[in-house]
Amino acid sequence: MSGRFIAICGPSGVGKDSVMAALVAADPRLVLARRVITRPGDAGGEDFDGVDAAEFAKRQESGEFALSWPAHGMMYAIPKAVDADLAADKDVLANLSRAALPEAQARFVRVEVILLTTNRDALAARLAARGRESGQEIEKRLDRADFAMPEGVAHHVIDNSGALEQTVQTVLARLYPVRA
Repeated sequence: MSGRFIAICGPSGVGKDSVMAALVAADPRLVLARRVITRPGDAGGEDFDGVDAAEFAKRQESGEFALSWPAHGMMYAIPKAVDADLAADKDVLANLSRAALPEAQARFVRVEVILLTTNRDALAARLAARGRESGQEIEKRLDRADFAMPEGVAHHVIDNSGALEQTVQTVLARLYPVRA
């Protein structure tokens, strides 16, 4: 048996990183994949490895990534180190773009997808609070927030409009249902 690769998806600002950190803190079966992104390491937000485009391309060419994909003018990757966690029967959480889901399904034996959602007002407030985008950029993100998942990708939809603890409990119940 191997662990599951659990993709956490949703629009920017929905709270993916907060939910993932809280899930890892709540359940020892879960570990967090640390992404590599072509963004300065001090850009804030999630804990990631920031590299420039040349370094990213070098790592990609040398086969260091399990998955990689472009989004929002940057490149993102999940390091191959996740394979060791999966082999150790750990469930690995990864913040993943919906465009990378078909590749994840092809790459990993066991894949679960959690789509986090929230209402527009909460999303707007979260995007403004992080201070990375202008008002116009936030409006563009809000307009893209209601996106469709790739065809054939089974997923659980979880509303993250309320308290973080409630979202964590809902996700854990979906991932680890009580068996009678």
